[in-house]
Amino acid sequence: MSYKNSILLGTIGGYRDRFHQYQVDRSFEERLSIAKSIPRTHGVEPVYPQDLGHDGSGVKVLKESGLAVSAVNVNVKTEDKFRDGSFTNPDAAIREEATQYVMTAMDLAAELGAEMVTVCPLIDGWDYAFQVDHIKQWRWMIECFAKATAHRDDIKVCIEYKAYESKNHIILPSMGRTLHFCDRVGAKNLGVTMDVGHALIAGESPGSEIAVANEAGRLFYIHFNDNDRGADWDMLPASVHLWETLETLHYMREIGYDGWVAYDVFTRSGDNAEAIASTFEIMEDLDSLLDKIGKDKLQQLIKGGRPQSTYRDLIKALL
Repeated sequence: MSYKNSILLGTIGGYRDRFHQYQVDRSFEERLSIAKSIPRTHGVEPVYPQDLGHDGSGVKVLKESGLAVSAVNVNVKTEDKFRDGSFTNPDAAIREEATQYVMTAMDLAAELGAEMVTVCPLIDGWDYAFQVDHIKQWRWMIECFAKATAHRDDIKVCIEYKAYESKNHIILPSMGRTLHFCDRVGAKNLGVTMDVGHALIAGESPGSEIAVANEAGRLFYIHFNDNDRGADWDMLPASVHLWETLETLHYMREIGYDGWVAYDVFTRSGDNAEAIASTFEIMEDLDSLLDKIGKDKLQQLIKGGRPQSTYRDLIKALL
């Protein structure tokens, strides 16, 4: 394992859906303390402005914790002013505010010694046909990210794409469209956060998308979790898609990925800190499985291209 483990701080706080709350709410300080106590933790991913504060007051607390920061997560979706969109809001003042959030987060990331911010534009999209002007939305997105990325070239801006939620259709729903968007903006410091769970619900193969994003020079960050491809369940890695997860790790090795991997894993039952600790162990065990199979065997199977023998041989290699 050459990558570094990071915890999304929200995963060890309160967790709720439409029906119940499953975990207790915890302060920023409490979550940082728990993160420090989890073995194999190399860093954390805080949220701006909810964790760090609009005024950046949380930076001092985070620095005092001694934890490294993988990236600052920019939240431009939950505040009421973003109800009709952030970067694609028809109100130019709201678009400007969303862009300023990214630029402020970039400054805070630099202060925290991080190299990236990550943003998931979940509120930018549409629910119905003829609900939005697609031409204007696309142009507004380009304008916002062109301005944000120009703010400073020493901090990368990572777009975490997703097919749906909270809008039925999100403007950047897939790896391909996100890479095209990055090319349209043209900034060298604009790239992708590849969330394995988001790739799955988009009908993608995460290993393939990693290969494509890396070839484009846009693979900046990776989030791991799992689901059934029907919804973003944020389950433990490989709990549903064992083979796809192993393939993802294989291609991370092939491209020499040694950056940050953050874990977006929520649990309804049991202790959520324990779930993150288990996640780290699972990832190490998956790496060990790849070692047991061996690179030569994997390359031989890929070259053969026959699934009827591939899975037979893979299972035999694991016995």
